[in-house]
Amino acid sequence: KNMTLKMGLVKWYSQSEGFGIISPLDGGNDIYVNRSGIANSRKKLLTEGQRVEFSTYLGSRGLTAEDVIAY
Repeated sequence: KNMTLKMGLVKWYSQSEGFGIISPLDGGNDIYVNRSGIANSRKKLLTEGQRVEFSTYLGSRGLTAEDVIAY
């Protein structure tokens, strides 16, 4: 588990499927995000282009975002 917080932008997010992709601002690889990883939204909703802060862990789908805080 990587406790370092990263900043990124939501590349896309499917509300119906409950997952999406975050592009890190540091230019690294895109990161998978699941609805369960969204920390501060009761609706568990992200929107395209939204700024987010997150940590990452290596999950079954590769690098995965958790503790996602949307601004």
